Amino acid sequence: MRNRLIGAAAACSLAVSLAACDAPVSKDKVPLGFAIKREMDLKGMTPADPIMVRIFKEESKLEVWKRTKSGNYKELKTYDICRWSGELGPKQREGDKQAPEGFYTVTPGQMNPNSSYHLSFNLGYPNTFDRTYGRTGAHLMVHGDCLSAGCYAMKDGQIEEIYALAREAFKGGQKSFQVQAMPFRMTPENIARHRGNQNVAFWQNLKEGNDHFEVTGVPPQIAVCGKKYVFNAQNADLDPSAPCPELDVPENIRAAVAQKSQSDAQAVQVAIARLESGAGEPPVQTNVQVAQSSDTPQTVQAVQTESQDGSGTSLMSRIPTFRIPGFGGGQRPQTSPVATATSSAVTGYTSSVDAVPVEDPFAVFDLFVTVDARTLPKTAVGARRSYEDPAGTR
Repeated sequence: MRNRLIGAAAACSLAVSLAACDAPVSKDKVPLGFAIKREMDLKGMTPADPIMVRIFKEESKLEVWKRTKSGNYKELKTYDICRWSGELGPKQREGDKQAPEGFYTVTPGQMNPNSSYHLSFNLGYPNTFDRTYGRTGAHLMVHGDCLSAGCYAMKDGQIEEIYALAREAFKGGQKSFQVQAMPFRMTPENIARHRGNQNVAFWQNLKEGNDHFEVTGVPPQIAVCGKKYVFNAQNADLDPSAPCPELDVPENIRAAVAQKSQSDAQAVQVAIARLESGAGEPPVQTNVQVAQSSDTPQTVQAVQTESQDGSGTSLMSRIPTFRIPGFGGGQRPQTSPVATATSSAVTGYTSSVDAVPVEDPFAVFDLFVTVDARTLPKTAVGARRSYEDPAGTR
């Protein structure tokens, strides 16, 4: 009798063990795969290291960056955004179907394992900047299910991996991660193409933050004063609506950002001259194409969205980046590098960097004819299939 009881207990234990092996893993608990962990190892990262996210709306790309052993951030992986709704430009009000643009902060409490759209994380819209302008709306997410009504929608396999990267970073002690949601990559050629858009002033402000990240290689500290974003300011208690005081930004960062801004301004003028000469440029890849890609997230090593000169090499890829001594700088493959050097080296149009110093890379916009973004092809401004979310639970 005793032997039979022992045998039954053993059989029961084995059955439970086998059942546990066959039990599906909860979608929010899916472990990181071998390929992404190997990529981290090659780049000097661990799953527990902090992350940040960059979104480029026009190109339909979402990048995950991770801190390396050096303390600087390096691009880990780029994903195709499956859908985003609306046009280029910030979200203004509830129901406008616009996907947000700006600088957002995601905490563990904003991660949603029970999303109606597979998995999601809330961007935190409206943030302090948005509220300063009276912008309304809620539940703006990065989520799965490849459907969007004001959000950035990924395929389910992609959001599982992105969610897992955030989960492991939070486990490692990260309190929050930054999301930089940009209308497009802030290359001089993109800036030139969009110089007539009504959102130019806002995009100029976003570019400042983009520049701070690219010259330091770490996510900038974000604050708001004078109804604009300010970056890496050491001032305490800034009033979002009141005029900005003199900002206390470390001098090495201030100088590097100013140098980058001036160089970009020169390159913008070169790009405008090229556009006005009729040379034009190839179309930017939109998510009309990328929506047809595989469910498996793909690492993107180079995204050719800049103009070509017939050689098959991006014009902007020939131009070096600035780095601050003591900082590594953003270590992204050079698909959107900082512009510098004389324009004649690129297009034959002679314009010395030192001949016309320009503080503001967007200042040249007022000199040229306005182009209304609404007249562009729908694929260029992000027309997307979308639907309402009456429950407001993405």
